[in-house]
Order: sequence, then structure tokens, then C-alpha cells
Amino acid sequence: MGGLRALAAPFVVPGPAGVAIRDRLRVSEADAAVLGEVGVFLGSLAAGDLTVRSRQGLAHDAAAWATRKRELTGVSSARWAGSLTKATHDQWALARRGQAAEMAWLRGQITSIQARLARPLGAKADKREGLARGYGSRSEWHAKSRRLYALKSRLAGVEADWAAGRVHVVRGGKRLARLRHHLEVAGLDEQGWRERWQAARMFLAADGESGKRFGNETIPITDTGQLTLKLPAALAQLANASHGRYVLDATVTFRHRGQEWLDRITANRAVAYRIHHDVVRGRWYVTASWQRTPAPVLPLEAALARGVVAVDMNDDHLAAWRLDVHGNPVGEPHRFCYDLTGSAAHRDAQIRHALTRLLHHTRATGAVAVAIEDLDFTDGRCREKHGRNKRFRRLISRFPTAKLKARLVAMAAEQDITIVAVDPAYTSRWGAQHWQQPLTSSNRKVSRHDAACIAIGRRALGHPIRRRTTPPRTHQSDGYRHRTAQARPEARRREGPRPRIPGPRTRCVPPGSGANAGNQNAQHRSGRSAEHGFWQQDSLPLSL
Repeated sequence: MGGLRALAAPFVVPGPAGVAIRDRLRVSEADAAVLGEVGVFLGSLAAGDLTVRSRQGLAHDAAAWATRKRELTGVSSARWAGSLTKATHDQWALARRGQAAEMAWLRGQITSIQARLARPLGAKADKREGLARGYGSRSEWHAKSRRLYALKSRLAGVEADWAAGRVHVVRGGKRLARLRHHLEVAGLDEQGWRERWQAARMFLAADGESGKRFGNETIPITDTGQLTLKLPAALAQLANASHGRYVLDATVTFRHRGQEWLDRITANRAVAYRIHHDVVRGRWYVTASWQRTPAPVLPLEAALARGVVAVDMNDDHLAAWRLDVHGNPVGEPHRFCYDLTGSAAHRDAQIRHALTRLLHHTRATGAVAVAIEDLDFTDGRCREKHGRNKRFRRLISRFPTAKLKARLVAMAAEQDITIVAVDPAYTSRWGAQHWQQPLTSSNRKVSRHDAACIAIGRRALGHPIRRRTTPPRTHQSDGYRHRTAQARPEARRREGPRPRIPGPRTRCVPPGSGANAGNQNAQHRSGRSAEHGFWQQDSLPLSL
């Protein structure tokens, strides 16, 4: 019989291992012409090297790599050849990971469709037996059977490419390549598309090397912001400095993390640079990136020692609520709204603004940890999982779970805030079931998302989501307070009688009446044989 799936334990998310900053290059016309010519030339070398590497497939080895690098060195330089071959290997490995992900997705789709095709038309799902629901009509069943055949054919092709080590990569991007056949829809002419295509296929990137001057000898940037470009051997005539180098008129000033970058190049530590051209804006940019020593991961107990701010991520807002170490909500719930419509830049700015306000709120509450759900919607965007609910599928498809988590982890690391990820199973359902109605009053309306925050926070703190319900007053003792007093699960004799307090009695209690106080079966205790009331109390000692 099927049941609730096993829940993963909460864990501390490690911080980012790299840093990337960007600045605009206000280049002159001469500088732009040189950068464009060098980028196009190196881009053609990168395209040729990717072709050779793709043809080698799984037969590639260190000797083949050395041969490719030696051939590129003759027309460029040893450092450019190293950057080109490394970029080719990274692109080929990325394509291989994409193939593995596509095969896993196709197999999941095929399994889901086969399970639904095997069920009668209109059959309902049975979670206990692990049976999927059947399709609603004969026409839908027929359409899905045809889709099943198409998916199997597609899977066979991907598996054949995987076995042969063959990848399909478009330098410049598949989306831009397809746009060439739909220029009118995109509002572009051929010349405009050609400029974008050429800029996307440029190659002006060089990895750094520790111990070298300013951390990079191919594209060095001095502490005064002067950028120098090592020219390939075939374009040495463009040099305006010694040793085949070209010095740009524009200077670089990194506003964000500028001091950290300056300390790094002053110590001659490795810094990688990439120069790219934004044709739409008509601007040139330089991006500096480097690896940083990962900060030690804080133990889970230490991160949660001062409580936690639990966050429920939604399509248009972040719901947050502070919980103390006992799992009790403190203060009022908060919402940090954002708008995911419009351009990608607008959506990114909205997410950054919402996360900034969330982290400021966390610091104000005194907590040093934020609990989030470890969400992954890669398997939930298909019709087989959510049926005809097209609106919900679109909502999941546009929800930036990966980007939001990555940005939150990176931004929280700068403010010394720990991110704790929990299993997202049943948080919304159980939060609404156990917390929404008890916390709702005439002055405060608790939403389902606010209740989910409590479920997320309690799971991060190690408490069960279910709250302990107060029994009727007629079944309470000691001034209506005894049965709601909490005891830790490891406390010994927590089900025993309370110790006698010496002093005068306030009520007439006959002698020997406490003889059976420790016998739970002789009293009206929840889950015992003497239980006969209409209410049922949870036997777990949970906090309110």
C-alpha cells in the first residue's frame, strides 16, 4: 500500500564558491574595431576547435587535447590556445549533462504515459495502490498513444548520441539561430540579426593564473583600471604597445566588490576576464570572476539557536514568519511582493529587491537563519502531472525556483545569514490544516501561505508540524493548565504524576486519591483505554 513519502532531513545550504562582477567599457571607435576584429577571429578558432572535439567523441584523450592546443598556438598564442580548448571542453561537458537530463525527463514522461494508458478511461487515481488516473476520453487516449511513440523515438535518438559521444551545440545559441528564419516576427532585418549573431559568437575570455602579474597575463587589468589585450599572432599588426599588446583607452572601475578585486590583483591571485558586446544597447562590458574560499558550513544546531525566519516562496510574493527555537510563531507574518511579468531584467530586479527586504527583515528580528523549501519544478511542468490545469502549469513554468534560491544563498552569505533547506512535502497542506485556523482572529487573517511558513520553520527546527491541541476544560487539571504543559520527548517519566507540593490543601481531597495518578489507563488520558470523550489529543508533546 502506498503512503506518505519519506521526508528528507533539513540541511544547511553551502555558500557560493565564486564571485563575478561587471563594469562597462566606454571604448572609443578604434578600440571597438580592434575588440570586434579580435573577438571574431578567436570566435572562428573556437568554432573550429569545438567541431574537432565533437568529432572525437568519447575517443578523446590527453594526447588529442595536446594536439588541438598545439595547432591553435601557431595562429594565436599558448595562453589563447589554453583558454580556447578549456572553453571547448566545458561546452562539450555541458552538452553531455544536457543529454543526461533529457534522457531522464523522457524516461519519466514515457513511464507516466504508459501508466495512464494502462488504466480504463475515466478511472480515478488511487494513491494507496499507486495507480495513476486514466485519460478522460478515447480521443485523448489516442493522442497520448501517438505522443508515446514520438517520445520513444526521440529517446532512442538521444540514447544513440549518448552512446556515441555525439553532442549538438550551436555557438551563438539555438534561439538566435532559429530567429534567422523569423525576422519579421522579431522585428529585425538581416543586418541587425547578423550583428547579434556575430557578437554572440565572439570569443574574448581568458582564465587567470596565480603568481602572474595582476593575476592574468592574457587580459590584464592594472590597479589603475588600465586594460591590456594580448593579441593573437595573426593580428599582431594591431598592437599599439610592446610584445604584441593592445592597450585600450577606456579604464575599468568595478563599483561592486571593487576593494575585494583590488586586493586580489595586488596579491597576483588568479582573476578570469570576459569581454562581450551588447549589440542592442551598443555597449561593451568586461566581467571579472574568481573563486573564493568557501566559508565553513555552520552546524544546523548553531544556525537555529536563535530561531529561524521561515519563507514560503510563491508566484508573486515571499511569505515570511519568525519562529522561536520552540517552533512558536513570533510577531506578525510579512509579505515581500514582486512582479514576474515583463522583461528578464525587470524580473531579476524584482527578485533582488524582494530578497533584499527579506534579509533586512531577518536581521531586524535577530535571527541568523532563513528556512526555505528545497523546491524543484523540473518534473511538474507537464500535463501528465497536473492534467488540464494549464494555468497552474504556466505558473510553475515561470516560477524562478533555481534563480531565486541561488540569489538568496549568494546575498545571504554577504550578511552572515545561513540558509536552511527543508523537504517541501505537505508543508502547505499540513500548515493550513494545523495552523491557519487557530492563528486566525478578528484582528488578523492568516493565509494558507502564512501557515505554510510555520510548517517550513518547524520542520527546519526539527519539530513536528502538528500542534498540540488543548483539551476541553473539564478534562484539564491544576487550574486548566496541566494538560498543555510541554515536556521534551527525552524527558523521563513525563507521563507520571506531578510531584506533591507540601502545604495546606485548598480542596477536600480524600486520602489515597492519588494512588492511581501514574496509571494513565485509570484516567481520562488521550489514546488510553479509558478515553471516551469526543475530543482526541495528540500523544506527542508538541509546542503551541
